[in-house]
Amino acid sequence: MSAALSPRARQLCAAIAALAAGGIAVSALSLRHHYATSATSFCTFGESFNCDLVNRSEYSTFLGVPVALLGVLGYAAILWLATGYRRNPDASALLLIASLAGLGFALYLTYIEAYVLLAWCILCLSSLAAITGITVISAWLWRTQRKAN
Repeated sequence: MSAALSPRARQLCAAIAALAAGGIAVSALSLRHHYATSATSFCTFGESFNCDLVNRSEYSTFLGVPVALLGVLGYAAILWLATGYRRNPDASALLLIASLAGLGFALYLTYIEAYVLLAWCILCLSSLAAITGITVISAWLWRTQRKAN
């Protein structure tokens, strides 16, 4: 990216930052439910939608780290790339790489929900929507910046 961002690039970075902030909020709430000791009905809607089941399953950690914490950290990195690092020439490529990695992981977890746990988590689906939006906008930003250079 050039030193002076175009108005379009600033708008795209702002949209990515807003979605990343939403992702941090959703992931933090999911992390809270991961560590909760009692059952909640916060997002339990019948047998098919049960955040407690998903957030406390054996799939809710990756290498001993809660998946929700990985979400908080991942979204924080994306937020930083979209705001504090956005003027760096590599920022759009790094945003795209980070968002593709996040989307891949989110799709894997969605597969687990659908075919292993047979239960959906509203918070997880919200995070999937956020990372999907971030990925689409990051690809658009990367393409826009690539054409400009």
